[in-house]
Amino acid sequence: MQADNHCAINVALYGKSGQRWAMTERGRRRVTRSSDHFQVGPSSVSWQHDHLRIDIDEVCAPLPYRIKGTVRLYPSALTTFVTALDDRGLHRWGPIAPCARVEVDLAQPAAHWSGEGYFDSNEGDEPIHRPFQAWDWSRARMKDGSTSVLYDVRQTDGTERVIARRFSPAGDSEAFVPPAQAIALPKTFWRIRRSVRADPEMPTQVVQTLEDGPFYTRSLLHTRLLGESVTAVHETLQPQRLTAVPVQLMLPWRMPRRP
Repeated sequence: MQADNHCAINVALYGKSGQRWAMTERGRRRVTRSSDHFQVGPSSVSWQHDHLRIDIDEVCAPLPYRIKGTVRLYPSALTTFVTALDDRGLHRWGPIAPCARVEVDLAQPAAHWSGEGYFDSNEGDEPIHRPFQAWDWSRARMKDGSTSVLYDVRQTDGTERVIARRFSPAGDSEAFVPPAQAIALPKTFWRIRRSVRADPEMPTQVVQTLEDGPFYTRSLLHTRLLGESVTAVHETLQPQRLTAVPVQLMLPWRMPRRP
């Protein structure tokens, strides 16, 4: 398969010691997989009876900081929910473990912590820039331990899809009515327009912008959803920018390829 020749394990760290980001692409000679193990170069993902173990040994780019250690994700339950993101059903999203606990044990940089986790999957049968103009995605942990997810998708033909789903720690889920109005957030350094659907009773604030790139941004928000005050992880993707020549020239510096 062609996809086997373009694999990477992406690692992003944020914290007081600074940001580290690694995503090295490797070819099929450095990729092996089985039903419970996926190896890409020196890093791997494997299922260990009751948790997902991620062994990381990566080098950042363009500055060669190392990220080495182990992450373990313990799902409260696994889900089988999958839904289409586009009208033709060529792109799909499914939250494998929307409610989980994570344990991080890193040697480089030295970091150890545990807390709330989340694990999902996106897949597509064509390049992502073809059907999508942009999307805003967010997830928030609710007071009862459930996770609420919002997908606000704008397709290239001008139509919109809004997915609003709440997942319980037991693994079941239900749709909810999303807030009707998308609230505009401040533009990023790269002038990405981002927004979030939230209850209007409380202003939504950007607590921290974690990633600010030419086509993608990730932030922490303080907002209100389903009548609750929540802290949400928010992402905006503008895949049309991926095909721009300046972005294509920058990608090898940020995402190098190794044999």
